[in-house]
Amino acid sequence: MYPKTAIGFLFSILATLVGSYLYLGLGTPNGFESSWKMMIEGHLQRLVLSLGAIPNLLLFFVFIKRKEDYKARGVLMGVILIALVILYFRIF
Repeated sequence: MYPKTAIGFLFSILATLVGSYLYLGLGTPNGFESSWKMMIEGHLQRLVLSLGAIPNLLLFFVFIKRKEDYKARGVLMGVILIALVILYFRIF
């Protein structure tokens, strides 16, 4: 794996974590802690990860626009990993 691809991959994972945190903290009226508990109890991790992955779309197009194809490839790899995690939560 190229170093630039690894950077894009790490940015993708970080963007998903930040997006999920922002959704749980700001997107719900209950606040972060109660939303976290409801997510765990209701087995809604896949839904929160799906919404948290939306910033990756912006990140991907920023890298494409700036001609940083290897970083965009890393973002795509991160999105594929997140999709596999979401599939895991859907099956189990």
